[in-house]
Amino acid sequence: MMSTATLPTAGPKLQPGLESGQALMKHGEAAFYDFVAQQLEPALGCTLPRMEVRCKNLSVTAEVAVVEQKASGDTSELPSVYNSLKHIVRKVTATRHTTQRHVLHRVDAVFGPGTITLVLGQPGSGKTSLMKVLSGQFPMEKNITVDGDISYNGRAWKELLPKLPQLAAYVPQTDKHFPALSVQETLEFAHACCPEEVASRRGKEMLSHGTAEQNEAAIRTAESLYKNYPDVIVEQLGLQTCRETVIGNALKRGVSGGERRRVTTGEMEFGMKYATFMDEISTGLDSAATFDIVCTQRDIAKKLHKTVVMALLQPAPEVFELFDNILLLNDGEVMYHGPREQALPYFESLGFVCPPDRDVADYLLDLGTDQQYQYEVAKPNGRSSFSVQAPRLASEFADLFRQSVVHDNIVQALDAPWSEERLRDGEEHLVKMPEFRQSFWAGTLTVMRRQMLLALRNTAFMRVRALMVVVMGLIYGSTFFGFDPTNAQVALGVLYQTTMFLAMGQASQTPVFIAAREIYYKHRRANFYRTSSFAIACLTALVPAAVAECLVFSCFVYWMCGFVSGIGYFLFFLLCMVLTNLALCAWFFTLTAMAPNFNIAKPCSTFSITFYVVFAGFIVPRSQIPDFFIWIYWINPLAWCLRAVAVNQYRSPGFDVCVYGGEDYCSQYNMTMGEYSLSLYDVPSNKAWVWGGVLFLLFAIAFFVVVGSYILEHKRYDIPAATVAVVTTLNNNNEKSKLREEDISKEQDQPNRPDGTASYVMVATPRAASTSPAPEEVTSDMVVVDLHEEQARFVPVALAFKDLWYSVPKPGSKHETIDLLKGISGYALPGTMTALMGSSGAGKTTLMDVIAGRKTGGTIRGEILLNGYPATELAIRRCTGYCEQQDIHSEGATIREALTFSAFLRQDSSVSERAKLASVEECLDLLDLRAIADQIIRGRSQEQMKRLTIGVELAAQPSVLFLDEPTSGLDAHSAKVIMDGVRKSVAAETRWGDGVLR
Repeated sequence: MMSTATLPTAGPKLQPGLESGQALMKHGEAAFYDFVAQQLEPALGCTLPRMEVRCKNLSVTAEVAVVEQKASGDTSELPSVYNSLKHIVRKVTATRHTTQRHVLHRVDAVFGPGTITLVLGQPGSGKTSLMKVLSGQFPMEKNITVDGDISYNGRAWKELLPKLPQLAAYVPQTDKHFPALSVQETLEFAHACCPEEVASRRGKEMLSHGTAEQNEAAIRTAESLYKNYPDVIVEQLGLQTCRETVIGNALKRGVSGGERRRVTTGEMEFGMKYATFMDEISTGLDSAATFDIVCTQRDIAKKLHKTVVMALLQPAPEVFELFDNILLLNDGEVMYHGPREQALPYFESLGFVCPPDRDVADYLLDLGTDQQYQYEVAKPNGRSSFSVQAPRLASEFADLFRQSVVHDNIVQALDAPWSEERLRDGEEHLVKMPEFRQSFWAGTLTVMRRQMLLALRNTAFMRVRALMVVVMGLIYGSTFFGFDPTNAQVALGVLYQTTMFLAMGQASQTPVFIAAREIYYKHRRANFYRTSSFAIACLTALVPAAVAECLVFSCFVYWMCGFVSGIGYFLFFLLCMVLTNLALCAWFFTLTAMAPNFNIAKPCSTFSITFYVVFAGFIVPRSQIPDFFIWIYWINPLAWCLRAVAVNQYRSPGFDVCVYGGEDYCSQYNMTMGEYSLSLYDVPSNKAWVWGGVLFLLFAIAFFVVVGSYILEHKRYDIPAATVAVVTTLNNNNEKSKLREEDISKEQDQPNRPDGTASYVMVATPRAASTSPAPEEVTSDMVVVDLHEEQARFVPVALAFKDLWYSVPKPGSKHETIDLLKGISGYALPGTMTALMGSSGAGKTTLMDVIAGRKTGGTIRGEILLNGYPATELAIRRCTGYCEQQDIHSEGATIREALTFSAFLRQDSSVSERAKLASVEECLDLLDLRAIADQIIRGRSQEQMKRLTIGVELAAQPSVLFLDEPTSGLDAHSAKVIMDGVRKSVAAETRWGDGVLR
C-alpha cells in the first residue's frame, strides 16, 4: 500500500465558535476541521464516511473518423452554417474509416481516504480525462469507450454513475461564471443547490448514536456548519476582500484572475463530498496562495478522511512536499504512481538523475519528452561494459513501471478485499445518495431566483429596450392614430407589426442563452440542478420584462390606433402579445440548445425569423402560400397570434354587424362587416380561433421548453478536443501542402529568416496560403513588398510614478471610498524588464491599469511621468501597449493579419507602410510565430494565443509594454517560450527602447 506523510501534531485543541463563519475559522483550518471531526464522530458512532477509489486497467478510447481530404485549411475554418453543412455532407459522401485514439491506457491506481495525490503531466497527457472519469463528469459520447474496472467502496462505477457527482467533486480547470454575480452570490447559489440533511429525519437519525449531550452538540455543529459554510469557504480561500465584487470577465471589470480561480475551487466545495478531484487549481495564483490551498486540502484529507486528487502545472518544491502520492501521466500512460518519497529513487534506477538545482516536479514533467536527455546518466548492464538504453517514449516508461515493485504494491491494493467499514459506508452513504440534493420545485425556484437577479443586473439592455418600446410605441400609435376599421389592410397591418416587433425582440436573448449554457454544462455535470429546472427558470425570468414591454407598447398602439374600446378586448390583446413573446423566447432558447456555438445560432435565428415573418398570414395570405410551405403557416406562433387578435377584434359586437358606415355588408357579400374584413386576408372568422390561438401559444411554449431541455440533456457541446479530433490525410501529389503542415508542426524548430530576405505577399487568404508558393516562386499576379529597407522608429521612454493613490466608492455607501492603491512609487527604464510581484488580489493589475490610463472610474492621485514630463492621456495611449490576462482576438483573421491590422492602425501616420510591414515581420520572428503566421486564429493553443496577444501590442511599437500575468495557466515549457519572446523584444532595445512591466 502507499505510504502517507505525517505532519507535526497540533497543540492543545482549540474550540471555535458556532455563531459565524469567521468564528468557526478563528483558529485556522486545521483546528476547524479537527473540531468538526471531534463533534460529529461520537454522534455518528463511527468515523466520518470515507470513500476509496480503485481503477484497474482503466482505458478510455475515442473512435475518431478519418476523412480523406486535402489539407486546404479545413481545420482553420470558422464554424459557420455553410462550413458545418459542408462537413456533414463530406462525412457522409467521402471515403471514411475510423481509427482508435487512446486518451488513457491501462491505468492502475488506488486513491485512499485520508491521502492527497498529485497528478503531474504535460498538457494533453490525460490528467483532465482521468479526473473527469473518476468523478463521473466525463462526456460519454457514442465514439467513447471506457474499459476497465472502477469501484468506490466496492460499488461499480456504472452503478453509481448518475449520482457520482454528489459523491465526488470535480473542480474544472476553466473559470466559467456569470460575470454579473458577486463572489458571495456565486458561492451562495452553489450552497443552495447542495443542501445537507442536517434538519431532516435522516440527518438526525445519523447523529443519534452517542450520548444525549454528544448528539445535541453534533447537531448544533452541523447546523452551524451548513448555515455558515459560504462564509467558511470565503475565509478558507482568502476571498474576504472581494466577496461583494462581481466576478467579471474579459469585457467586464471584476475580480482578479487568481480570485476568479479560487471562486471556481470554492464553488465545488459544497455538498460535503467524500472525494475531491481538482484540475489545475493554481492557475493565476501566487505560490503562497497555492501553498495555503493545498495545505487546507491536506487538512481536509487528514481530519475528515477525504480522498483528494489534485493536478498542478508547476508546483513549487514546498507545495510538492505536501502530497502523499504522485501519479505521473504522459500521453495517457502511467509512468509512475506511488509514494512521493519513492519517485526519485525509482527514476534513478532507470538512469535519470535529478540535478540539485532542479525542482523535482519539473524534473518529473520533463521525463518522456525531448527534454529528458539532460537527466540521463550511463547505466551499466552489470555483465558487460555496455550501457542499457534508457526509455524514450511514454509507453516504454509505462511498460517498465508495470514491472516494478511499486506497481506490484498497487496491484496488491487493487486485489485486496474491501474492509467491512468501506462496504458499510458504500451501502449507507453511497448507494442511498440521491442524484440531486434538491427536489424538482426547490431546484427550479433556486435557479429562478438566480436568473431573475441576472435579468435585473442587465440594466444596459433593459434601458435600451425600454427606450425602444416607448419610441416605437409612440411612432406606431401616432402614425396610425384613429385609423378607419373598414381598412382591413391597415388594421391587420398594425396588428401584424405589433406582434412582430414584440416577438422578434426576443432574438436579442440568443447571446444571453449561449453564455448561460456554458455555466449550465458545468453545473449540470456537477448535478446542481435538473435540466428542466434550468429551462423553466430561463423562460420564467423573462416573464416580468415581457409583460412590462408588452403592456407599455400595447397601451400606446391599442388605444391610440382606436381598436375595440373594451377592457376585456385589450386584456386579451395583451395576453396574446405576452404569450407570443414568450413562445418566440422559448424558440430561441431551443435554437441555442441545438447550435454548437453563437456563430451558428445567430444566423439560424435570423433565418427562422424570416420564415416567421413571411408565413404569418399577412405578407403572404394563407390562400397564396404554396402547398409545400403551408405547414409553416400552421405551426407559426405569429400566425396564430395574428389570427386570434384579428378575429377577436372584428367579431366584436361593434364590427360583427351587417350595416357599418352606411354600407350593408350582408346584402352585398353575405357576410358581416367583420367577417368581410377578415376574408380579405383569408383569415378564418370562427370565434373558436380566438381561444384556440391562446391554447396553441401555450402549447408552443411548453413544447419548445421540453425540446430545449431534451437537447441540453442529451447533446452537449463541451466535449474535450482530444475525443473529437479529426485526422486529415494528404494527397500524395500535394507535396507542398505536406511540407507546409510539417513546418507548422515543427514550429519551434523553424529558423528565422535573415534580414533582407523576408517578403510579404499582399494579401493571401488562409486557404490560399496553405498552397501558396514560396517567396522565390511568386507568381505575376501577386504584389510583393520588400521589407527591412527602412528601420522602424522608436522613442525610448523612462516611466516613473510617484505617490499613486487610487480610490473607488465603497459599495452601498455614497460618501465612503476604498483605497486600492496607497502611495505607490516606482520606475521602469528603457531596455529593462520590471516584475510586479504580489499575491493574487494585491493590486498588480490595478497598478498597471492606473499607469496605462485604463481606469475610467474612481479617483487617481499622484504623478505619472514619461521621460520626466507629466503623462497626458494621449501620450500614454501613443507610447504604451497593454496585454491583458484574457486573449481576445478576431477568430476569422490570420495571425499575420491581426499583427498588420494593429501596426497600420496604431502606428503614427508619418511611419511609412514599408516600415509598418517590417515591424510585423519582426514581431513574427521575435515571438516565433512565422511558421503559423498564415493560419487562422481560431483553434490556436493557449500559449500561441498569448504570444499573439503580445505580438499585437509589439506591432504598435510601444515604448512601454505592460504584460498582465502572461504565463498564467501555462506549463513550464510554454511559459519559457513566452518569456523568451519578451526577452528578445527587450534585447532589441538599441532600436526599440521598450520598458517592460510584468
